Amino acid sequence: MSISPQAVKELRLKTGAGMMDCKKALVETDGNEEKAIGFLRKSGLAQAAKRAGREANEGIVEAYIHTGAKLGVLVEIDCETDFVANTDEFKTMARNIAMHIAASSPTAVSRDDISDETIAKEKEIYIGQMEASGKKKPPEVIEKIITGKLDKFFSEVCLLEQPFVKDPDKTVGDLITEAAAKLGENIILKRFSRLKVGE
Repeated sequence: MSISPQAVKELRLKTGAGMMDCKKALVETDGNEEKAIGFLRKSGLAQAAKRAGREANEGIVEAYIHTGAKLGVLVEIDCETDFVANTDEFKTMARNIAMHIAASSPTAVSRDDISDETIAKEKEIYIGQMEASGKKKPPEVIEKIITGKLDKFFSEVCLLEQPFVKDPDKTVGDLITEAAAKLGENIILKRFSRLKVGE
């Protein structure tokens, strides 16, 4: 099947992928644009996963001050080159994440940043809630319930697991993975600080 240059151009405009990648995606999907977009996303995410181990020593610190100057956020997001760090797309992503932090007040970047002590306290609370309900459950059911409740807890307090405020169908982690796939570099959300007057 021959793919028209116009179809390649339109796919490139919609996805931001390279011309050859767009052509390959259209060839692989028999010219179906929707399937080609899916093909590009899958291959981009697979490549992003391969890049995850690469050094990310460049990047930016983005600041966001909410209207009224009572709430502010600083976030450091790193990538591999200053070229990518200076792209509008990277800066926009950093800005959106800073605004998300202001709105969602996470307490940690990822699960790894939550102390064992905090997790133990959460488990104690969940066990106490189950005991208070008066219903006896087998140990394996209790374990599943605790795991489910902990997953919910992590999605509330861990930045990378929170549903992104501008698109709740994806997490902040998904947003970063998609950006890494599109920009072709490893991207790491290193740290953040959220300051609110009176807190």
